[in-house]
Amino acid sequence: MNIIVCVKQVIDPEAPPASFKIDTENNKAEMHGAPPVIDPYGEYAVEAALRLKEAKGGTITIMVMGVNLLREVVKKPLAMGADELILLEDEAFTGVDSLTTAQALSLAIKKKGGYDLILCGREASDTNAGQTGPAIAEILGLPCITIARKIEASDSSLKVERATLTGYDVIESTLPAVVTVSNEIGEPRYPTIKGIMAAKKIEPVIWKPGDIGLDLPAGNKTKLRRLFQPVHEGKCEFVDGETAEEMAVTLANKLRESKIL
Repeated sequence: MNIIVCVKQVIDPEAPPASFKIDTENNKAEMHGAPPVIDPYGEYAVEAALRLKEAKGGTITIMVMGVNLLREVVKKPLAMGADELILLEDEAFTGVDSLTTAQALSLAIKKKGGYDLILCGREASDTNAGQTGPAIAEILGLPCITIARKIEASDSSLKVERATLTGYDVIESTLPAVVTVSNEIGEPRYPTIKGIMAAKKIEPVIWKPGDIGLDLPAGNKTKLRRLFQPVHEGKCEFVDGETAEEMAVTLANKLRESKIL
């Protein structure tokens, strides 16, 4: 089974808020003092691909699209056990939306060819849009299953447990197909020393827009109106009373006044 996994380099979602700086004029987030990472849901997609490879054999190709991609970051899936890395890296990709991202990745997937399954994370931690995977499926005319928590594959079909609010659905599909993977799939494995050393020897393939036949649109279809850091404020008020019972009554009255009770 030949699998293509689309992942993304993002600002570390676990970094402290002080590391973030918002450029309000250009609606951009910048990070200081903390390196970027592979999107967490993307790592779950890599883990799903590795499990399928262990069960069915085949190869795993990682695709990353972006600007100023750090090799030590984007090579992590190789260190985990993937076989090949393709980078769509160009300044022209700065600030593109989910639709343009999906168009670029779809063209790259067509150029690569020879795939049985395309995996993506259910959403990226920087936008939480969850649109790229389904858009790739629509562009390529493939079946799409989202929020996978378990994936089983045969030579020509796929059985997926799709997570829901009340449990999961079992969905079967023909191959090739697109599946977006959720964290319920299981924790991604840690790269081994052997894997890290092997990844250092693998040179990524780099494609520019012209290499995949991408004619970038004049503007994004999605317009970001405002980007900001929310302000969280809290205050504490002590209730008076001679006894615990009096304090309890006072507290209950204040909660009713605040319409909490």
